[in-house]
Amino acid sequence: MDESFVLTDGPWSHRFVGANGTRFHVAEVGTGPLVLFLHGFPEYWWAWHDIMVSVADAGFRAAAIDLRGYGASDKPPRGYDGYTMAADVTGLIRALGERSATVVGAGAGGMVGWAAASFHPKLVNRLVVLGAAHPLRLRAALFADPRGQFAASSAIVRFQVPRFEHVLTRDDAALVGELMSKWSSPKFADSEEFGDYAYRCRKAMQIPQAAFCALEAYRWVARSALRLQGYRFVKLMQRPSNVPTLQLHGSLDTAVLPRTAQGSGRYVTAPYEWRLIPETGHFLHREAPDVVTGEIIRWLKTPT
Repeated sequence: MDESFVLTDGPWSHRFVGANGTRFHVAEVGTGPLVLFLHGFPEYWWAWHDIMVSVADAGFRAAAIDLRGYGASDKPPRGYDGYTMAADVTGLIRALGERSATVVGAGAGGMVGWAAASFHPKLVNRLVVLGAAHPLRLRAALFADPRGQFAASSAIVRFQVPRFEHVLTRDDAALVGELMSKWSSPKFADSEEFGDYAYRCRKAMQIPQAAFCALEAYRWVARSALRLQGYRFVKLMQRPSNVPTLQLHGSLDTAVLPRTAQGSGRYVTAPYEWRLIPETGHFLHREAPDVVTGEIIRWLKTPT
């Protein structure tokens, strides 16, 4: 599979931007204040293709990136720790010519968004998080809720196995489709749209080195738990965020349980809102794009 697979034509333009020592692929549309979209696992920038157009129509500059190691972005062997990926986001904001931006992140991208807002609050003026608990809330739930969140995170445990990326991409990346189906609502998993979206994500994960890079971020989480680097990350994340935050979560999310995500507001001192979206799973930006788009635009235009 070639990187050109993700360079789908549309009303957006594709460009490559250097930031934090890495070249990132960016799909961009519209003019106005910057809104930076971060996809999750096992997605790529296409996760936002329709939402970003609607946000641009509302008067914003919408830019969806391929995270480090995904899609058409560079795939360096290192840099998948929380510090570096947060710096990727703020480096991209500056590389795109802006002093600050609204960051919208889903799943793993939401976790990166939490870190970017915490570490670099002057560059993130607003945050929208979908399907992602605050990193410390997720960490606590893994220990305190073994039958709930720890069981729901069984895939992360499997990701720690050496060379598991070959299992992930085996049989046309069948496991990617299985995980997406498991984490989605039953209605979405049975839909024609899911079939097309899962196909795209399976193909993108087969781009050389993409699967290895995607798993490295999860491996860092496990490796750092007993290391000084992880201890420092936890200490830094304990500082309450002063970035206005909107948190959206699917009521049927089986990857990050709603009860895990709901306690994240304790880490935000700025204006904060929690919205539970009914009948949606982990990929609520694909399962209920109209609802999510409306919430994002509302939050962008809400005075703080």
